[in-house]
Amino acid sequence: MARRYSGKHGKHGSTKPVRKVPPSWLRYKPFEVEKLVLKLAKEGKSSAEIGITLRDMYGIPSVRAVTKKKIMQIMGDGKLEPKIPEDLKNLITRIIAIEKHASKNKNDQTCKRGLQLTESKIRRLVKYYKSNEKIPQDWMYTREQAKFLIK
Repeated sequence: MARRYSGKHGKHGSTKPVRKVPPSWLRYKPFEVEKLVLKLAKEGKSSAEIGITLRDMYGIPSVRAVTKKKIMQIMGDGKLEPKIPEDLKNLITRIIAIEKHASKNKNDQTCKRGLQLTESKIRRLVKYYKSNEKIPQDWMYTREQAKFLIK
């Protein structure tokens, strides 16, 4: 798939196996996996970190194959859903890092362009999340608020 703001086509990522049933060697039951997800969510881990931890430390290749639910659905059922969606939070974190770099390097034009592109991604995501009611309709992103949103 082509990238939005460059002429590059990129290298497409790996895909998960088509298999939708849990492997026969897996010793965890669905309710045990849900408990693990909720435990890790209470520790403050994001859904991506939870998936990686379950894969690497517990040997659970796919939470969805075992429980028939996504990690975010399990977190929502346990009332542990984050206030800001994970991808939006990651973009805001990136903005903070870019601004820090831009304040030290005033003539870095590529950095300024990256800042514009990242902010446009944030605006598109906010529009999407407002339409799907994942964030409140009055939620707004500003550069000044960015540092307070990520704590």
